[in-house]
Amino acid sequence: MAGAGDRRGRGGDCRTMATIAAMDEPSTPAITAPAPAPASAAAAIQGLDAAIVDLDGTMVDTVGDFEIALARSLAEIGLPPVGRDFIRRTVGRGSEHLLASVLAQLGADAALHAALWPRYQAHYLAINGEHAPLFPGVVEGLARLRAAGLRLACLTNKPRAFARPLLQRKGLARFFDAVFGGDDFARKKPDPLPLRATCEALGSAPARTLMIGDSRNDAEAARAAGCPVALATYGYNHGEPVQAAGADLLFDRLDAIVWPPR
Repeated sequence: MAGAGDRRGRGGDCRTMATIAAMDEPSTPAITAPAPAPASAAAAIQGLDAAIVDLDGTMVDTVGDFEIALARSLAEIGLPPVGRDFIRRTVGRGSEHLLASVLAQLGADAALHAALWPRYQAHYLAINGEHAPLFPGVVEGLARLRAAGLRLACLTNKPRAFARPLLQRKGLARFFDAVFGGDDFARKKPDPLPLRATCEALGSAPARTLMIGDSRNDAEAARAAGCPVALATYGYNHGEPVQAAGADLLFDRLDAIVWPPR
């Protein structure tokens, strides 16, 4: 296991994973032939029924998309761009929070949010995925989880209108039984509500549903919801060391996850 495979967090040997039925949109096609996975996949991922997987910073490196969409949107209201490092530290709590943080960083009037939001939506959707590579091991990891019999859902704080096209463009939508965005629920991660609702949609108990993410948002939400949590060492995490987030498991590649932690 790459990373800190021998770590055990407060969740002990809690185990998880589940499938989410798409709510008000057509369900994704059934997966009949997942990519080849090691013969030991089922044995290596024991005691889980499902997994909930974060998007930005976990599966896709979307900082480039954020940078360009923000720069174009800000220019239209007479403001300069913000740096990539600031974006990397700020993403993760939803687009509304990102825009509010950008305006504060620039010392601009918070009321400009109303003018910035529709411009940002248009520019982001226009380039969605163009400057956002997959992290190594993502496709292999999702295929391995499916081959082990786990039901998968993508849960992100990104608006669903951004998340679904991105997953389609990157060839990842086929792995998920459903996708939930930050606007699908009354509250976003780190509140536990989205995880609990996702577990319910998957038909999986939280204790048997693994939250796979990259930040303390994911860890805090998982702990409060009763899910075990595995965090990527390569993600964003607001510029903070992910080792301090209290995960059950740290991983360097999605296809390196072994459960329970060893």
